Amino acid sequence: MMDWTDRHCRYFHRLLTRRARLYTEMVTTSALIHGDVARHLRFNAEEHAVALQLGGSEPADLAHAAKLGAQWGYDEINLNCGCPSERVQRGSFGACLMAEPQLVADCVKAMVDAVSIPITVKHRVGIDQGESHEFVRDFVGAVSEAGCKTFIVHARNAWLKGLSPKENREVPPLRYALVHRLKQEFPHLTLCINGGITRNEQVEEHLRELDGVMVGREAYHNPWWLAGWDQRYFPSGRPGFADRLEDTGTLTREAVEEQMTGYMAREAAEHGTPWSAIARHMLGLRNGLPGARRWRQVWSDHRLKALHPRDVMALAHGADQDVA
Repeated sequence: MMDWTDRHCRYFHRLLTRRARLYTEMVTTSALIHGDVARHLRFNAEEHAVALQLGGSEPADLAHAAKLGAQWGYDEINLNCGCPSERVQRGSFGACLMAEPQLVADCVKAMVDAVSIPITVKHRVGIDQGESHEFVRDFVGAVSEAGCKTFIVHARNAWLKGLSPKENREVPPLRYALVHRLKQEFPHLTLCINGGITRNEQVEEHLRELDGVMVGREAYHNPWWLAGWDQRYFPSGRPGFADRLEDTGTLTREAVEEQMTGYMAREAAEHGTPWSAIARHMLGLRNGLPGARRWRQVWSDHRLKALHPRDVMALAHGADQDVA
């Protein structure tokens, strides 16, 4: 979800679900060691519970990055062992790390020793065309011994050559049964599943055997789906960060949009962030509704960048007319 789940996207998603855990886009250790730490790690307090996803393969560097994440207030550090892009492979991290389970274990151990918040791992069920169940079973076994208790499993192989990142999300077949088998073999671990999940029926089917479900692109493109999650998947009164939030009553798309315009105005005043950098994340909010196409056109029209977000919202909901 590089360039997608930034802090503005996560703020938007938190308006839709109070209880689902949010994850950052992957941040590399080199970006934190040599770059602008605040730019990469700043987030809104409303985002809790939120996990920082790291990309790296050097235990000492990952321990340093994990410490920074803990200091900035993240609730979890997640190591990415699933991204198949060539750029990530050149850095010797992401999915190619699955070929080196002992190195991943060393990385996890270094982070576990460095911070008190949970260290988790996101990975694939295999790499290239190999379909050995033993491969992913041994990976999980080795990494869990280093102190990782939660694994988020994308139920596709990562083909390191011959497929683009987009194709890697579509071409390798989904193997959900393999993830369910992992849970049977490691009942003491928290096993979550990811990949190709777009409907509540799928979520509920997986939750009968697994501990959690991660949804990525469908949640981004169809964000209103998230609005029903709290009631459906999180029982009333369940403890968590959401208990600290005020009750906002019945959720509507209009109320979410109005809160986002207030956020855009604050971001512009405090950080100079143009509203268009934030509005792009909510363009799927009205999918399927009358007038949704024109609404998207207004919120994505850079000719309106000088307007206050409230005025853009009013124009988006105005009578049919050409965008000025």
